[in-house]
Amino acid sequence: MYQILVVEDEPTIANALRRFLSDEGYLVEVAFDGETGLDLIQQSDPDLIILDVILPKISGLDICREIRASNLKEVPILMITALGTSDNVIKGLDAGADDYVAKPFKMREVAARVRALLRRSKNNGTSPASVLQLGDLQLNKDTRKAVRNGLEITLTATEYRLLECFMKNPRRVLSRMDLLDSVWGVNYRMDTNVVDVYVNFLRKKVDKPFGSRLIHTVVGMGYVLKES
Repeated sequence: MYQILVVEDEPTIANALRRFLSDEGYLVEVAFDGETGLDLIQQSDPDLIILDVILPKISGLDICREIRASNLKEVPILMITALGTSDNVIKGLDAGADDYVAKPFKMREVAARVRALLRRSKNNGTSPASVLQLGDLQLNKDTRKAVRNGLEITLTATEYRLLECFMKNPRRVLSRMDLLDSVWGVNYRMDTNVVDVYVNFLRKKVDKPFGSRLIHTVVGMGYVLKES
């Protein structure tokens, strides 16, 4: 049985999540401030964390960064935010969150995102290849480091997930919907340009310094990672 930790300072929302997710068959623990939440994360090693952005004592963004810097860095994090603008969502994803849901939300949507994150986490854990390679580009899934032509490339959490998606699907054209689903999770806003923004970020790090392009645009279809 999966164990979920909810870190949310609004008792009505926290208790509603506890009841609903418990009815869905999960073991649920709740913390009402960031400090308690971080303590429980370190003590109980949950399978998934639902984390509010704005919390007393320690913010959700700081907790997220702390987790990603620790030995719990692979635990899926679903961030809850009342700040649903693109800039705030990007901050959460860059801090290491795997997905987000904006308030007010429907419990069924939260449950769907929880299932998707747990499924993705399980699949990643059973993947046999720890190092992905295309040409002179390597991505080590154990150390979460990218190297091209012998030089290490520094990536944010979201850039890493995007590159990993490309590296798992070499020479395959991936639509924006494919990338949204794999990197940002189900039901992400359809009108967002976040895919194009992050592909551009990735190109500046993976392609531009090395003089040859690996990430290509396929007009009207999406993007593909392949040798020039």
